[in-house]
Amino acid sequence: MKQVYPTFTYLLVLFVLLVTAGALVEAQKCKPSGKVKGKKPPKNECNQDNGAECCQQGKFYTTYKCSPPVSAHTKGILTINSFEEGGDGGGQSECDGRYHDDDTPVVALSTGWFSNKKRCHHHITINGNGRSVKALVVDHCDSTMGCDGEHGYQPPCANNIVDASKAVWKALGVNEKNKEWGWMDITWSDA
Repeated sequence: MKQVYPTFTYLLVLFVLLVTAGALVEAQKCKPSGKVKGKKPPKNECNQDNGAECCQQGKFYTTYKCSPPVSAHTKGILTINSFEEGGDGGGQSECDGRYHDDDTPVVALSTGWFSNKKRCHHHITINGNGRSVKALVVDHCDSTMGCDGEHGYQPPCANNIVDASKAVWKALGVNEKNKEWGWMDITWSDA
């Protein structure tokens, strides 16, 4: 007579392991940490260059203290930012207290990915549009706050943003007239 119990036991253990692994993956997801209420920007205080959005009075914007886990192919959204003085990026870069030329491949990462300045002055590799480019991390795109003077009266960043200079977009071969210019799905990794 055949014994089916060992096979059943192995299947049961495998099932429990898969359910547990699924729960762990679910637990690693980044969940919103709060909301910020929008304020109407004072006249000429919200720079809308590069299609930047200004906060709307009374609208609530989601905030995050975390970002999705980083991997060899971290999925994110590439947005465009001017790191130059007077650009839509606001003040000087957090990593070095300087402005950066838009012709230099630099990025700001969402708060969780910025990791309390741990990625400052490190390069990341960005893949998109069938190409890749290395860019220097010089700032963070604040996912925890926004809609105030310090943040140019712009909403908090989403938790999966790589905010890049024009140089990054050009290196990826995206033309300014392309519909993807300013918002594109990408993957990135630490270089």
